[in-house]
Amino acid sequence: MKTELIIRSNSADIDFALLRDGKLIELNNETTDNKFSVGDIFLAKIGKVLTGLNAAFVNVGYPKDGFLHYHDLGAQVNSLNSFIKKVSTGKYKEFTLKNFQFEEDINKDGSINKVLKTGQNLLVQIVKEPISTKGPRLSSELSIAGRFLVLVPFSNRVSVSQKIEDPKEKERLKRLAKSIKPKGFGVILRTVAEGKKVAELDKDLQNSLERWKTMCKRIANTNTPTKILSELNRASSILRDVMNESFTSIVTNDETLQVEIKEYLQEIYPEKEKIVKLHKSETPIFEKYGIERQIKTSFGKTVSMSKGAYLVIEHTEALHVIDVNSGNRSNKAGSQEDTALEVNLISATEIARQLQLRDMGGIIVVDFIDMHKAENRNKLYQHLKEQMAFDRTKHKILPPSKFGLVQITRQRVRPELSIKTTEANPNINGQVEAPIVLLDKIEADLEKFISNPKNKKIQLNLHPFIASYLTKGLISIRFKWYLKHKKWITITPRDAYTYLHYKFKSTRD
Repeated sequence: MKTELIIRSNSADIDFALLRDGKLIELNNETTDNKFSVGDIFLAKIGKVLTGLNAAFVNVGYPKDGFLHYHDLGAQVNSLNSFIKKVSTGKYKEFTLKNFQFEEDINKDGSINKVLKTGQNLLVQIVKEPISTKGPRLSSELSIAGRFLVLVPFSNRVSVSQKIEDPKEKERLKRLAKSIKPKGFGVILRTVAEGKKVAELDKDLQNSLERWKTMCKRIANTNTPTKILSELNRASSILRDVMNESFTSIVTNDETLQVEIKEYLQEIYPEKEKIVKLHKSETPIFEKYGIERQIKTSFGKTVSMSKGAYLVIEHTEALHVIDVNSGNRSNKAGSQEDTALEVNLISATEIARQLQLRDMGGIIVVDFIDMHKAENRNKLYQHLKEQMAFDRTKHKILPPSKFGLVQITRQRVRPELSIKTTEANPNINGQVEAPIVLLDKIEADLEKFISNPKNKKIQLNLHPFIASYLTKGLISIRFKWYLKHKKWITITPRDAYTYLHYKFKSTRD
């Protein structure tokens, strides 16, 4: 398995594309104005406390107040409150919690109005970004994620990722964590900690501890609401969470970003530093790696798959519905049951990719093709679980029902990625008649471009359909241009362009 991370940087935002064996499996976007990312910690002010909901609305600086439920307070919220008061007044400067006097844990079934008061300051962490009309979902059970472990202040718990199945390895990691864990902090060992030595775990823990101390220094004399600890940027957090031996290349078109990634890899995975490369080709980076084309084919309502099968993905207010269709595959297997199993297995692989790619959350219902044999339904269930194992987001899958329905719940922590894959037909309702009228515009611009003697080599970038129109046949339109102007025009299709979008480039760019 070959994994690649392709990073496209623009002036306003950065796009991250994760490829597995050349296939796009994850697409992320980081905008410079996103101030409410999952993992960010704020010193916030409690607004309304609602005993009926057993929750509070919290001002974190977003137009809509964040939502904090009693069950998200954390058992040690009284200790957290005491800590904030002492640090804010400058009475406590020992941020390691070594000599901190802990308060009694709150009751699991208690009432929020006995713990929080309107106007009170509290440290909260974003667990769900603002989605639609809702403000962010918050928790005051803080955690600081590192490469191998997660540091949990005001806790003594030591736990290991459920994805590590070997009981001996779990016990070994627990023993190591207890030997390096500072007093007053809990530790959660991540999946990537498997097989790591105590020195590596301790280095990661010390880095997280330094981030905690830096954050605590900002609490004193800080107005609320204020962000006092940011989650790592998307490039670093993706590398922190998924970096492994399968990574063969990390490519970016931004020189500054290349340096930052190299420095971060030097800390977490020094042997992989050499795979970071700078994209220097004239071809846009997402075009070069076939990402634009995959985006166009992967985000529509209908998703085509191999062997003629396809998915139809519908979104409703309450849930997502995915319908599996065999297409023209119906008569190519020995029996109807064999056809159904084959199409269902192909679809399960694509569905796992689509959920991760679109970051679909909540309830997902998949209508697979009916199969009568219990062994085939089980085979499908196991295959879907294997494919979903690559997904880092928490999820749960129920076995297929007798009707062929599979129910999936997937944690929703940020807005679903939705990319428009259709565009207005330029030939309808009195709009521009393409490509005939468009051709007149292109030729007029070409005349201007060629008339400048400084433009030696000329390249024309445009939509693949229009590119085909200009180059089709032996005596193509491009060939006629050559006869007229005595200059060969290089025509390059661009998957990202709309029908009426075109751009001339010369050696002078």
